[in-house]
Amino acid sequence: MKYKRLTKEQFEALHAEFANFLATQSIDRLEWDKIKAEKPEVAEQELDVFSDLIWEGVLTNANYLEHFSKNHIFLFHCQEKVIQSIVLKALTPEVDFIHKDGLQWLSDNIFTDAVEIHLGKKEYQEERNKALFDLITEGAILSDGQLYLQVNGIIQS
Repeated sequence: MKYKRLTKEQFEALHAEFANFLATQSIDRLEWDKIKAEKPEVAEQELDVFSDLIWEGVLTNANYLEHFSKNHIFLFHCQEKVIQSIVLKALTPEVDFIHKDGLQWLSDNIFTDAVEIHLGKKEYQEERNKALFDLITEGAILSDGQLYLQVNGIIQS
């Protein structure tokens, strides 16, 4: 397995896609029930293969990731060969970016000495999708890039 198995909730949400996946292998509902009962190891392999296919698609299409912690915001622009980052650090200890008030504080203080901004860019040290998966495993979430683009626009102007 390249990534990790989807959760039960994710499988339920992707029920139709999983049924299509099984159908491409000529496995219908009755056959799937039989495999689960008689060959659980084969069923496990099918779940793993499907999970990897889903992860591969999601990661291939990912362009932006975000990771929020109490005093830091990590914004990533995931390009084909490189990943660019904007790291925002609150130097005021009581700021908490995990809560809505933290983003308002950032908006009010982004150009003050209370915020450190670091820009980064590096080539992937491993396969792009694996690198993105590792960031997600560490707590990053998929993003539409709106915050990255807003902050980048502010920094560049």
